[in-house]
This record gives sequence, C-alpha cells and structure tokens, in this order.
Amino acid sequence: MQNLTKIILSFSLLLCLGSVQAQDSTIIKKEDMPLRLLPVTNPLLNKKTIEKESEFEPVTVELDAFQKDILRRITDIYQLHVLSLESQLNNDALEAETYINDALNASQALLDDFPEIRSDRRFAELSRAVVSEYRQFYGISEDADRAQGEIFAIQEELFAADEAFFDEDFDFPRDVLLPKTTVPLIQNRYVTNSLVYYTIKRPEVMELWLKRAEVYMPMIQKIFKEERLPSELAYLAFIESGLNPKARSWAAAVGMWQFIAATGRVYGLEINWWVDERRDPEKATRAAARHLKDLYGIWNDWHLAMANYNISPRGLNRAIRRAGGKKDYWEAYPYLPRETRGYVPGFIATAMIGLNPEEFGFQKNYEAEPYNYDVVEVEGLMPLNELAKATGISVNELKDYNPELLRWATPPGNKYPLKIPSGKKEEFLAAYKDIPKDKRAQDMTVHTVRRGESIGLIAQKYGTTVRGIYASNENLSKIIHPGQKLVIPLPAGSAGKISANRPTNISNTSRSRSTSSRSGAPSNSTRLRYKVKTGDTIGHIAEWYDVRAFEIRAWNGIGNTIRVGQTLTIYVPKQNDEHYKKINSLSYRQKQDLERKQHRGENILLASATGSTNGFKTYTVRRNDTLGEIAQSFGVSVSSLRELNGIRGSKIVVGQVLKISKQ
Repeated sequence: MQNLTKIILSFSLLLCLGSVQAQDSTIIKKEDMPLRLLPVTNPLLNKKTIEKESEFEPVTVELDAFQKDILRRITDIYQLHVLSLESQLNNDALEAETYINDALNASQALLDDFPEIRSDRRFAELSRAVVSEYRQFYGISEDADRAQGEIFAIQEELFAADEAFFDEDFDFPRDVLLPKTTVPLIQNRYVTNSLVYYTIKRPEVMELWLKRAEVYMPMIQKIFKEERLPSELAYLAFIESGLNPKARSWAAAVGMWQFIAATGRVYGLEINWWVDERRDPEKATRAAARHLKDLYGIWNDWHLAMANYNISPRGLNRAIRRAGGKKDYWEAYPYLPRETRGYVPGFIATAMIGLNPEEFGFQKNYEAEPYNYDVVEVEGLMPLNELAKATGISVNELKDYNPELLRWATPPGNKYPLKIPSGKKEEFLAAYKDIPKDKRAQDMTVHTVRRGESIGLIAQKYGTTVRGIYASNENLSKIIHPGQKLVIPLPAGSAGKISANRPTNISNTSRSRSTSSRSGAPSNSTRLRYKVKTGDTIGHIAEWYDVRAFEIRAWNGIGNTIRVGQTLTIYVPKQNDEHYKKINSLSYRQKQDLERKQHRGENILLASATGSTNGFKTYTVRRNDTLGEIAQSFGVSVSSLRELNGIRGSKIVVGQVLKISKQ
C-alpha cells in the first residue's frame, strides 16, 4: 500500500509539473521583442523559453525561498489528498474524513495566505481535485461551490491580454477633463489596454457595470467619505466583482469586495451556515474601506495598497525586491502575478470611464434606483417565503434585498434585522402579525445521538426533516457518533408530544443558546473579561483573541450589537493567556498594529507559545495553525516536524506540544 501511495503521489506531481511548464512557457520572436522585455512570471515557478540561433533552448530559473515554501505546502496537500484516497481503499471512512478535511483546510489556508496563487494552474487543478473529493465524500452538489458572476470570465480574458494589445485604433479622448484625484489615474500602455477592452472590445460589460453603479455607488461613496478614503477608490468594486453582491469565485472569495473568509472576519463580517455578510453590500463596503485604509497605512502608496488587496504582502514584497527594491507598483509590475499586473491598470481604466462616461461613448445616466430599503425586526427561523408574502414581493426579490441570507429562513436566535423595499414597512408589520403560528418560527430541541442512530432515524423520531437538521447544525457531516449533540428544528406545537430521548424543549432559542453556552467553557481554556471600547466590533474582538464571532455572541448571550463600556466574557487557551490578558489594556491603534502584523504573516503569539522539553525547542499549537506555517515560522521543514513528532500527514490539534529542533 505504501508503494501505491508513492506511485499515485509521484504521478500526480508529474502531471501537475507538466501542466505548469506548459502554461508558463512562452515563445518570444526577435522581431516581436519590445524595447523592455517583460518576463512571463508565475507566482510559483518562472520559466522562459527564448529563441537562440533558430533553436529553442529552455532556460530554467532556480526556485527561490518563496517559491520553495509554497511548493512545499502544495506537496503537503497532495500527500493528504492521496492519503484520503488510500483510506477509502481501506474502507476506513473516519480516517478518510480526517484527511479530506485536512487537505481542504490546508488548501484554503494556502489561498488565504497567498491570494495570488489562485491564478496558478497547478494550484487551481489541485484545489479543484481536493474540493471535488470533499463534495463526493459528503454528497454535496457541485453547484454549491461554482463560481457566480460574469466578472471572472472577464478577468480571465482581460488579464490574459495584459501584454497583447488589441489591433483596434484607440484614441484617448483629447479634451477629457478628469477631476483631481488622490489616487493617481495615470495613462500608460497597460491602462490603454484596459480602456480598449472596456470601450471597444466589450463595451456591454462596462454598460452593465455603469447601470449597477447607479444602484450602489451612492452608498459606497457615502461610506468611503465616512471612512476618509478617496472617492475614486469606489471603482475598485468594478474590478473585484462588477458591483455584484452575490459574486463568488472558484477560490471562495465572496461578495462585491471579494473577501476571503479569513479577511472578512478580521473586519467584522459574520460568516456561518446561515449568514454570509460578505454578500451584504453595506457591511462588506465598510469592511473593504477599513481594509484599504489599513493597507495604505502599510505602503503609503495607493497603487501598492490596491495591489496588496489582490496579492499577499509577502508576494508583493518579493516582486519589489526582484525589481530592485523601490516601492513602486510600476517598477514591480513585470514580477507580479498575471492577475495583479492587470488589477491596477483595470482600476484606473474603469475609474476614468466612470468619472467621464460620455467622453468614452457611454450614457451619463441609466435611470436605475439607488440602493435603499427599510428595516424590520423579525423572529429567528422565520421562513423567507412567509416574509416575502408579508412584504408583497417574491422570495427572490426578498433575497436581493438580503443577499447575506443563505438558507430558507432567518438565522435562529435573536431578532433579525430584515431589509425590505422602502415604503412597505407599515404594510409588512400588519401582514407579519397575521402570519399563522404554524407558519412561524419552529421550536428547537437538543438530541444526544445514541448508538445505531442515523440522521434519517432521528428526523423521523421528531417529525422533522433531514434537510432541517443539516441546516440547523453548521458543518454537520454524514457521519454522526454516539454522544454527539444535534440541534433539532421541531414543527410548531409538537414539542409536548415527543418522548424520544426526553429532550429539553427550547422554545426561546436565544435564551437557551446563551444559557447552554455559558454553562460550559471550552476545554483547556481560561476565562477573560474584555471591556468594549470605541470603534470595536465583535469581528475585531474575535480576531484579537483568536476565537469566532459566533462564540463571543454565544458566551455572552448577545446578538451583533455591542456598546462602549460593555464587558464581554471570552475563553482563550490557557497556554497563551498571558498574551491575551494584555489585549484589554491596549489602545485601539495598538490593536490595529497587532492586526497589521497578522496581515504581514507575522506570528504574534510565537514568543508566548514556545518553550523547551528534554533538550528540544517546542511550540504549543494554537487555533488556525497549520504544520506548514509552523515549519515556515521556525525555518525548518515539514518532514522534520513529522519525524520529530511521529506525525503522519499534517493533522495537528490546538494545545498539542510539538518538538521543533534540538537546542
């Protein structure tokens, strides 16, 4: 079986390396060579093929430390993927599930750390294989993870042509009056390439975005003004998503501002089974404004800040070093990944058009209604079809007003602020009161799984559905085990009739959640108190303490709203409590600095989590750590960590003490 593993792994790597070599090899003829040769680059591997005396001789460039680190992590993911297949051959479903989830988490962690890797074919093929295996194992429809929105095909077409200029004659409007902007809207051949694309090649794309701009731009401009950002930065949403709140890339970046989950949570966006606030136009715009402001604080240059929105700090710094060390986007341009090369020129082109549409052949107005709504508070677990009826609109229209809602009902727990069309509030409240009890929120109960039970059997006992159980339990897998707790949605009025397992009925979901969550702290944790200060959000506090926003809400029995002076209970790992105790006394600026260190990839808890045992330097695993990241932090290889600690694969757990090296 070990030989089989080696054969599969070797074959997979050879196929992958072959595909990348084919992708990154470009034939450059002498007569086509520009005055300044821009090398074809790839975030992982850089190979050039040049013409020499009528023969093509490949020149292979040695991998640098950055490329080797990423290649190491890709190798780890391949190994986990192969181990998951091997486990399924051995009919070991539990082991297979572990490796499948480890491979998926490692793939997502690599993408979170280096967003530019999504443009690399090798990683894309590996990631799709890992996700496909995950879907196959859990029986998930492929549609759930499919890219949504026209922007991705457009990016692929435009960014692929960043050095292949179109043949059409393009005259930049001579008398165009661009307003004075804080972000330099310079004109060069790269910007011209994007202008040609949007005005001659695909004008219908720009027209669609200008129509959406009339809906969302007033809201975006208002928020950017409140956050003291240059107003022209709002056009970055054109390049990110085409102003589509429901856009989703194959790499799981979501919403109008294309946040990955990790960054979204840093800026206070809630992401769970029920809600994804990356899809909320206002909340995501506020988060994007703060993220851009933080990036400008690092680079003090808007072009570099925008590039860093698209690429990891380490990847951008690497391109700057290769360009000679000058912190200038245009100097680093030839050494950036393809997508980032097209990113800033694309922004400048769309900003020029958006600020002067008539000069570029578009209408000044498209008569679309600006984004506007009223807010009503409704109960948790209220079916959206009933809420739509009360509003007098379709379910799809209601979802358009509330794109952050992912399921058929509002989230369980506290009242939910539902957005409805302006002017319909009184009509809605009158109809809402008349919704019959049997159509309102269901009661909830908690069931303890017994030996031999399946989810279908449990659903039958409680008169509910398997779909309802999955929707009420985040990340519930097909495999359940004795002792596991499941939240069960019950048909209204049925709680008193149920005797199976004698469950405790939960008619007040929010009260029950706070009581049950307060009654037990996570294992190996310490309880701390945090006093809310001006500017704090639950998302920020969760990031500072390395916990989840929903955990803070559960521990304190609260919703999304917190107030200055409020004291929150937070549970943190015992081994790092000295670090976390300091957070309450830090100023908001100091905590922002702590976030920036995290964005730059610095391990802020390394000093407090290291120690020594029996002559070995050790490290205590903390939340969200991966074996590859720990190896990178200490300058050792993943294989040496596995050997020292007897680890097969890459699975580690919070609190685990790892030997790093001999002292």
